[in-house]
Amino acid sequence: MAKTTTTSKKKKAKKTKRKIKQGVVHIRSSYNNTLVAITDTNGNLLVQSSAGHVGFAGARKATPYAAQKIVAHALENLAPYGMEEVRVYVRGIGSAREAAVRALGAGGLTISSIRDVTPIPHNGVRPPKRRRV
Repeated sequence: MAKTTTTSKKKKAKKTKRKIKQGVVHIRSSYNNTLVAITDTNGNLLVQSSAGHVGFAGARKATPYAAQKIVAHALENLAPYGMEEVRVYVRGIGSAREAAVRALGAGGLTISSIRDVTPIPHNGVRPPKRRRV
């Protein structure tokens, strides 16, 4: 008695990335690192990149050159989505802020607005207690 079994391989449909025309770019620049996150208009993360992910280490992570490479890496991964226009939100005080925004424009995206969303304290910290001598 020979058993015959037939195995049918189901072919999965190739997953296509959805086309998104508009998006938001969040750039966080500190003295130590630079982070870039690209989302759709609802806030769903599409692509993210950082200096460490690209291969920089130590003090080189916060340089303007690293910011250019981070944005280039993010745009490379963003290509399947077909994004054309972005709003840019910049946060932080690092030296790589301006370089990251310039790299976005050079990468072929249309920048509709640039906004600085760096948090600023309104009242500061509580003052110390009065000195008793």
